[in-house]
Amino acid sequence: MNRRGLLKFSLGATLFLGGASLVGCSPATAAPGYRILRDDDLPMLRAVTPVVLQGTAAPLEQVLARLDEALASLSPEMLKLTRQLFDVLALPFTRGPLTGIWGPWQQASPQAIEAFLRRWRDSSLNLLRQGYCSLLQLLLMAWYSLPGSWGACGYPGPPKI
Repeated sequence: MNRRGLLKFSLGATLFLGGASLVGCSPATAAPGYRILRDDDLPMLRAVTPVVLQGTAAPLEQVLARLDEALASLSPEMLKLTRQLFDVLALPFTRGPLTGIWGPWQQASPQAIEAFLRRWRDSSLNLLRQGYCSLLQLLLMAWYSLPGSWGACGYPGPPKI
């Protein structure tokens, strides 16, 4: 690794871990109607989910409900890591530098969100690539758990018993 790469890695890791260490700053109380998802998580998820699932007929609130159900079944340690990821994406001082989304999520264009996702997917920083994969897997898992998504992938559904 050259000097520039080391500096980029150090800066990214500092910002990411600094934001992640503030997990206690976000309330752990679930948003109304949810078991796990918090009010601070919802703007980011409502902005990112349609971009990740573009081209599908994904009912956003149903996807978020399924995501909430899935998060409720995680181990405490995995839930803590997921909340850290959501906190990094929600906190303005980490969101801006790490995602390029400097304003509120509600004002981010689909193009800006796509650029953020590409930036994390293609990052030289492993932490950002892992964050991208985690976010993508959570949203895809929630979408494919809905019966309305099964036809799009050729799954006929569980056998009738």
